[in-house]
Amino acid sequence: MSSSSASQQSSSHQSATSHALAPYGWDDAWAADFERYADQGLLPGRVVRVDRGQCDIVTADGPVRADTAFVTPHDPMRVVCTGDWAAVEPAGDPRFVRAYLPRRTAFVRNTSSNRSEGQILAANVDHAIIAVSLAAELDLGRIERFLALAWESGALPLVVLTKADLVPDPVGLSYLVQDVETAAPGVQVLSVSSATGDGVEVLRAIVSGGTSVLLGQSGAGKSTLANALLGADVMEVQAIRDVDGKGRHTTTTRNLLALPGGGVLIDTPGLRGVGLWDAESGVGQVFAEIEELSGRCRFHDCAHEAEPGCAVLAAIEDGSLAERRLESYRKLIRENRRIVAKTDARLRNEIRRDWRIKSAEGRANYAAKRSGTR
Repeated sequence: MSSSSASQQSSSHQSATSHALAPYGWDDAWAADFERYADQGLLPGRVVRVDRGQCDIVTADGPVRADTAFVTPHDPMRVVCTGDWAAVEPAGDPRFVRAYLPRRTAFVRNTSSNRSEGQILAANVDHAIIAVSLAAELDLGRIERFLALAWESGALPLVVLTKADLVPDPVGLSYLVQDVETAAPGVQVLSVSSATGDGVEVLRAIVSGGTSVLLGQSGAGKSTLANALLGADVMEVQAIRDVDGKGRHTTTTRNLLALPGGGVLIDTPGLRGVGLWDAESGVGQVFAEIEELSGRCRFHDCAHEAEPGCAVLAAIEDGSLAERRLESYRKLIRENRRIVAKTDARLRNEIRRDWRIKSAEGRANYAAKRSGTR
């Protein structure tokens, strides 16, 4: 076969592949990134599910099951995950994933273990849908935590208040939306009822372009919402406890599904723990008003506790900033700093130095009070 014929065949194959995978998010940029793997005879495909060293991949030739042994390093952040674009062998028993393309975005949280490891939940996500049930009292602090992770991932967050039919009073519902909007500056907040269909079409229009990941606690109504977007009862739904609005985990793995109206949805299990993982910029985005006020403080390293000329404390005093917001900001900053310090020796030393300085200042102040000089 001549080189020109081979080139035309490769181009034709790539074009067919691109067309077949377009519903799953394949585009010219992904095709360009994949060229070196195409030259090796590998096929592109999107990972739709990962389970114990195996993954399901949708390819131009249909779904395949592949082993991830060749791309399972010691670093848990680099394992194959749902949403990855993989380079998979065209045939074989077993079949293997040989590589995955560089991720555009990655949703990462800290594991619940004491080892402080990052866990990647989904890759190449455009929208992070944070589902919050109106069947229970709003936990604004938890919403802020989810938002910090979403902003840090590189995806655009969206808060969806599910089960809006349980709040029949329009005024009461509007107040709840406003409360969440205050905790989520710059983020769209949408109330949705899968039971009545209210808000579903708006959400469907938002997610029709790109890949969306559905996040939230157990009982937040994620599976019901996914079924509403899919137009079919694809995801199993479990009963919810009346006492606290919580439910059992319906989804036990992360599943990627093409939506009939366009776009891709990744459903995730209910998350009991939402630990930060090196999310400083994400925290700053969630608390943008505090970050902006910090720039007006007299001291550039102001801790916003008792320093003179603190613009943040002044905003608390005049009521333009809620004290709850500042406390939540402090909590997430401290948590993120601790996580980073466990893997960053330089920062760990800085924290220890700051602790020694503050301890010395505290002892000096106490001594001064005892001696009556203050």
